Amino acid sequence: MFDDAELTPAGASGAIAARISQALDLENNSAGPKPTTSLLRRRSPLANPQQQLQTLESVPLEGDSRRDRFANRADFAARLQQHGWPSLRPATLEIFQINVGKLCNMTCRHCHVDAGPDRHEVMSRDTIEACLRALDQTTAHTVDITGGAPELNPHFRYLVEECVQRGKHVIDRCNLTVLLIPSLQDLPEWLAERGVEVVCSLPHYRQFNTDSQRGDGTFEKSIEALRRLNAAGYGQGDAKRRLTLMSNPVGAFLAGSQVKMEQEWKAGLLKNHGVTFDRLIALNNMPISRYLEWLEQSGNLKRYLEVLVNAFNPATISGLMCRNTLSISWDGRLFDCDFNQMLELPVQLAGDRPATVHDFHPDLLAQREIVTARHCFGCTAGAGSSCGGAIE
Repeated sequence: MFDDAELTPAGASGAIAARISQALDLENNSAGPKPTTSLLRRRSPLANPQQQLQTLESVPLEGDSRRDRFANRADFAARLQQHGWPSLRPATLEIFQINVGKLCNMTCRHCHVDAGPDRHEVMSRDTIEACLRALDQTTAHTVDITGGAPELNPHFRYLVEECVQRGKHVIDRCNLTVLLIPSLQDLPEWLAERGVEVVCSLPHYRQFNTDSQRGDGTFEKSIEALRRLNAAGYGQGDAKRRLTLMSNPVGAFLAGSQVKMEQEWKAGLLKNHGVTFDRLIALNNMPISRYLEWLEQSGNLKRYLEVLVNAFNPATISGLMCRNTLSISWDGRLFDCDFNQMLELPVQLAGDRPATVHDFHPDLLAQREIVTARHCFGCTAGAGSSCGGAIE
């Protein structure tokens, strides 16, 4: 698809993404018909993160006075204070989550990144080197590589190799269909040889529900990719070849019981498709980006926000991913979580110090207050939701 040796290390991310996008146009038999295009390409007002925040804050929410005596129940910071958290502070940093770009071979209806083939934001080699230098200043045990489709970054394999050599647990957040692109078909074996955990997005184990969210033909291609992962040793109970499926609801409701869903999915995929996996994680949909657009267009925004607010679970606060995870954007900026990254809510350091991986201050990061807004109710609703699945 592209020759990595021809790429310059810095300042060329847009050109690299443009070349990969052209290649995707030729190889895009992997994703099936597109259900949508990116907000940015359509010049939607919601392509502006500030517009998303304003949209969420402007929705009048009705509290259930029978269940909560506090009038300001839709204020996330106030809810934290009511449960003994005057401010949300980080715990020990355990996970480096690196978003290597918004370029993707798919454009799913629920995507909180607004990723797609038309997105040219790709992390440069220079920024990846800065991530590695920053990683070396921490005791983080896990590197969580995400996108877009992270595998489309021309430096993806280099980043994985460097993290594995450092003894880190590496996670590749994979959309499955990308593994069918001809130039990437060796990835299941390559990742398996390095002990990389593959976390795969699959909204449902039934075709209709998956295709309705991710595009016609996606389910069939996802099953083929899962079979290839199984053939490479994934999903067989080997801790060094762990295959994790990630599910998020198709509609405007919370994720179901993670334990029950895992049992149901394992039985269904094995019986109907001969596919096995190791674990399932369930995430609530975050009301931002293209999912926010869908909520507005379908008339579900107010109801869904009220579901999140009314399902606030204080037992999830201590386990929120923003407390043990640092999110790094494709251009090296630092965020408390992946969702804050997409809403352009950067880490706030004392003294207004620059919050970038190129100017990394682990001590200052440990002292920061985590930035929150109304979208954070998505992580505290029900059993909770994080990049690692349910919290409680």
